[in-house]
Amino acid sequence: MIEVKNLTKRYGDHDAVKNLNFKIVNGKIYGLLGPNGAGKSTTMNMMTGCLAPTAGTVNINGFDIYDNPVEAKKCIGYLPEQPPLYTEMTPEEYLTFVAQAKGVAHNRASRQVREVMELTRIEDMKDRLIRNLSKGYKQRVGIAQAMLGNPEIIILDEPTVGLDPKQIIEIRDLIRHLGHSRTVIISSHILSEISEICDEILVIAGGELIASGTQEELQERMGQGKLLHLVIRGDEEGVLSVLSEIEGAQNVQLLPSPAQGQVAVDVGVENDGLRDAIFFAMAEHKYAVLTMELEEQSLEKIFLTLTDADSAKAQETPSDEQMPAPEPEAAQNEQSEEDETV
Repeated sequence: MIEVKNLTKRYGDHDAVKNLNFKIVNGKIYGLLGPNGAGKSTTMNMMTGCLAPTAGTVNINGFDIYDNPVEAKKCIGYLPEQPPLYTEMTPEEYLTFVAQAKGVAHNRASRQVREVMELTRIEDMKDRLIRNLSKGYKQRVGIAQAMLGNPEIIILDEPTVGLDPKQIIEIRDLIRHLGHSRTVIISSHILSEISEICDEILVIAGGELIASGTQEELQERMGQGKLLHLVIRGDEEGVLSVLSEIEGAQNVQLLPSPAQGQVAVDVGVENDGLRDAIFFAMAEHKYAVLTMELEEQSLEKIFLTLTDADSAKAQETPSDEQMPAPEPEAAQNEQSEEDETV
């Protein structure tokens, strides 16, 4: 188990990670989801002891990663975003070296190297120089080194970045296989990837944990497990008034009108019975329901909704690039003063 308490990383006046608190239990695949720059890699580097935090603690299977680094790191296999490969070695040479560096006994090292090469399907490439391998095979070698030493926890930072669609599918299958016998944590900004292979999701934005749970739990928490898309013939004010009186109709969002005299809305749905209630309520007020489509709320919509407030907050504070340039007139006055001085 991993327990993260009040984890913070500050660079000057900027908090890359802000007071993170969460627990990772054994036997699941966790997804660390967030936009680029959200603090995912910084969090993983602190969880694995590669980066010292400004504040907070990381406890792995009862060992503090900073007070007892050797014992804690024995429990972890880590693949950074840039795999730490020695490109002038072959995969077999490199993995043998890593096994020795991790303290794997000599009589077990060869067997473990063969096992991880077989699991990651790199046996055919074992005698080629790593620098000559494709991006996909380099990722496989990186995952193989993380597996050496039989750690209980595998942490993978953006494991499919830069891969082609076929390679992405193969790496995802490998991660699912790892999840059968180990706890796996992956970071990604690819929503479909997290949705397909993860049991639990941790959403990070602006260095803060803004939500966690299964996809279904996130949907329920937001009251948007299902979404009802409606197009109704009538006036906007009247249609919205009717919807406001229907119990269970929540998070009503007005959409661009598809045609004059028509109102389009999305409504969060708690149960299927809401469709009947909306239909009869609209009929009672002489509003014709032209279309009614029920769809599951996607992880993408949940993610965008969760991070919208964070994005708005970031826009309120202008960056250096957004600061206004000096007025041309002021610059000219400064130049004139310099000329007069000369």
